[in-house]
Amino acid sequence: MACVLASPAGAQSLDALRGMSIDELAQVNVSSVSKADQPLADAPAAIYVIDHEDIVRSGAATIPEMLRLAPNLQTFEQAPGKWVVTARGLNGSENAQNFPNKLLVLVDGRAVYTPLFSGVYWDLPDVLPDNVERIEVISGPGAALWGANAVNGVINIITRNAGQTSGFYTDLRAGPDRQIGGVRIGGALGDQVAYRADIRALREDAFRTATGAPAHDAWERLGGSFRLDWAPSAADQVSLLGEATTGDHLVPGGKEDIAARSLTLRWNRHEANGGELQGQLYYDRSQRDERPSGGGEFHVDTYDGEVQRSWLFGSHHVVAGAGARLAAYVINGTASLFFVPPSDTLFIANAFAQDSFALTPALSATAGLKVEHLPYAGTSLSPELRLAWKPLATTLVWASVERAVRSPTPFDDTVQERAGFVSLSGNPQFRTEKLVAAELGVRAQPVRTFSFSVTGFFHHYDDLRTVELVPAPGFVLTWGNGLAGNSYGIEAWADWRPASWWTLSAGGTWLEEDFHFKPGASGIVGVSQLGSDRPYQAKLRSSMNLAKRLTLDVDFRAAGPLPNPRVRAFQEAGARLAWEAAPGVTLSVSGTNLIHDWHQEYPGGDLIPRRVMAGLELTL
Repeated sequence: MACVLASPAGAQSLDALRGMSIDELAQVNVSSVSKADQPLADAPAAIYVIDHEDIVRSGAATIPEMLRLAPNLQTFEQAPGKWVVTARGLNGSENAQNFPNKLLVLVDGRAVYTPLFSGVYWDLPDVLPDNVERIEVISGPGAALWGANAVNGVINIITRNAGQTSGFYTDLRAGPDRQIGGVRIGGALGDQVAYRADIRALREDAFRTATGAPAHDAWERLGGSFRLDWAPSAADQVSLLGEATTGDHLVPGGKEDIAARSLTLRWNRHEANGGELQGQLYYDRSQRDERPSGGGEFHVDTYDGEVQRSWLFGSHHVVAGAGARLAAYVINGTASLFFVPPSDTLFIANAFAQDSFALTPALSATAGLKVEHLPYAGTSLSPELRLAWKPLATTLVWASVERAVRSPTPFDDTVQERAGFVSLSGNPQFRTEKLVAAELGVRAQPVRTFSFSVTGFFHHYDDLRTVELVPAPGFVLTWGNGLAGNSYGIEAWADWRPASWWTLSAGGTWLEEDFHFKPGASGIVGVSQLGSDRPYQAKLRSSMNLAKRLTLDVDFRAAGPLPNPRVRAFQEAGARLAWEAAPGVTLSVSGTNLIHDWHQEYPGGDLIPRRVMAGLELTL
């Protein structure tokens, strides 16, 4: 239950971003760290911002492709429309039915994290790339503000105000195995209201299986959205956002239909004394249906509301709020996979408070606490403490300690699976999965043309989900909380502008994990049920303005091997060449996975192909 309200004053146009120096980019406001606007250079967290220009110049067509730009995320493609996105590991194991479920994702304050199994269906959230203002990616826990499931990170996708997207715009891209087309119109209704509406379609051919055979998993999606922004006064902003998406995947024996729709109402008031009052309501429905292929169907209707207030008292900046959410679901299962009961309503309530205050002119502290009522788990507390020290105006050293939990879901509590003599039943006594994290980081800009960020972290996990044997005739299984352990590592990235027309960005992560079964756990599936995480990754991106109307962007990424089940290390590259043929007319050619014809990124996943697409962007 989150509310993020971007004000027009915090927005940056594409032309402005292109002209920004690295030190100006460091002053771009972010809101995910403290639920209030603050310069990126002052945010005491491992936060990376993917800005509008990054997204447009990369040629990214879907949200997961945009997230590949963040060096503090591990983003792997499994199949058409199917992705694994994690921060700091624990990427899940489909063989053990353990999914990546410790990363909270929001689009304009609306959570797209499903309450049924914990995680994100990456084929449903869709945003026209030109509509995105920025994506704030926090690696590390954010539960003190964002609540349960913000365990290993938070992704906050913030779209542009309707006033920034007026006129007519179309984005058309096509290649041998992928076609994408989007159209947007926008304008003003009087002096106080701006609007936009868009529609976009995507179609992608099937990949190949790991053996090289056709995978028969093509997919397509059609979606549309609208946004109204109303400024009834100089202090107030009201926004109404809606979207609807439909599509389908080919699956063995037929297809899976997918659909989603949402409506969000936000209000933001800026007060003369520097405080803010924010409120948000949203409705969201998501649905997946495999009944045409002999599978099951489920749909979830979510109703969410939150109010938030911030005050300035001397050197204190206090943010507090409360909210509630209802998630009503219906699951029409099969004889081998069903839920008891098949329908229910999950209720979540929360309240939080955070105080940021100065201890000395150079040293500040942030203390926060979130209290939640969670389905199946009762009351949960998520506290945090952060210290930030600025020995120089261009250097920030910060440290934090925070607790976070993953909330139990119907998949943990009420699921029933039957496969011959093997059965698995949900565990009504399943507890929250817990994390206590410590972080130490530095963000600095030693010269105007170079900046960097380095974060070291130590995570201690407890009560992680395991598969356990039940003393009963046959092979009877249930969920338990039998795993614990530690992970630690380093995240680093840097930006360097060697010339006014050339920017280089680099980043990478290193991760070590040490998990063990707790006394009494069966250990029958092994520690690998948590996921097979790559120990390192590295990314490099070059953005060049070759001429006034010609740009070239090249990226390289490398990832270490997956240990169990083993998947080889890989290295891949992408590029986009764009030419502004006339004012408002841009022609481009882009490619991804250019080094190899095919490569595999995730256990059991498809071979990911090389892709090349031609594009046309028209703005009137």
